[in-house]
Amino acid sequence: MPDSIEPVIGLIGGSGLYDIEGLEGREWRRVPTPWGEPSDELLFGRLDGVRCVFLPRHGRGHPAPPSALPYRANIDALKRSGVTEIISLSAVGSLREDLPPGHFVVVDQFIDRTFAREKSFFGTGCVAHVSVAHPVCPRLGDALEAAGRGLGLPMARGGTYLVMEGPQFSTRAESELYRQWGCSVIGMTNMPEAKLAREAELCYATVAMVTDFDCWHPDHGHVTVEQVVKVLLENADRARALVRAVVPRLGRPRGPCPAGCDRALDHAIITAPERRDPALLAKLDVVAGRVLSVSEAD
Repeated sequence: MPDSIEPVIGLIGGSGLYDIEGLEGREWRRVPTPWGEPSDELLFGRLDGVRCVFLPRHGRGHPAPPSALPYRANIDALKRSGVTEIISLSAVGSLREDLPPGHFVVVDQFIDRTFAREKSFFGTGCVAHVSVAHPVCPRLGDALEAAGRGLGLPMARGGTYLVMEGPQFSTRAESELYRQWGCSVIGMTNMPEAKLAREAELCYATVAMVTDFDCWHPDHGHVTVEQVVKVLLENADRARALVRAVVPRLGRPRGPCPAGCDRALDHAIITAPERRDPALLAKLDVVAGRVLSVSEAD
């Protein structure tokens, strides 16, 4: 691990956020991966001199639903592009009265209720068990909170994001259940994204952008699609401002992550070197090459 790391900020845009304005030297580039094609080309550029790589999660024009997103390819492509930290922006519904539409939430926990997605880079031939007890990098969370409050955004720090499979929204019974569990917001996209970022040893944080109350709310039935879209677009404008404010805070050279995000694989791989599948190891070259190259040389 180098003593000084020059950060490269990865930005994943959610619904309504398909581009990042203000990037200098901007260039859309295709980044092939061994896990398939990412959601779209990646946008490379600099913001206040800081290298940034932007990926629209659903692709420009939103052609891909949550369950069909190439999560592994997306994370691999970002790391393959030199990214060291990821800021994920995600449209969500609120499960709390005190988090109305227009609020931003820097979440710190997830409950994963998805079931139809590939959730790991590892598998038969190279088994790894990575801790996601604390799935969000607190250093990134601190920077996002400070940047958001500096802009005067309605910002909450901490909360649990319930990730549902979709594409349908919740039933009323499900929504009430998730409220009983103490969840703050609900969405469809941040798992397995957060788990894969941890496997790839990338610092990761989510800004959940509230567009509406989930169906538990007595006034939910009075919300129109036009109102939701209006909030979605307003949130996208605020998200761009937040990105412009937080990137300089994160762009200064730093040492290893205090939370250990960039060393998550140190003790995770359990398969003996002689039993590892060379084909899978080849696919893991970027995601896990730091530890695999050392162990294979031993």
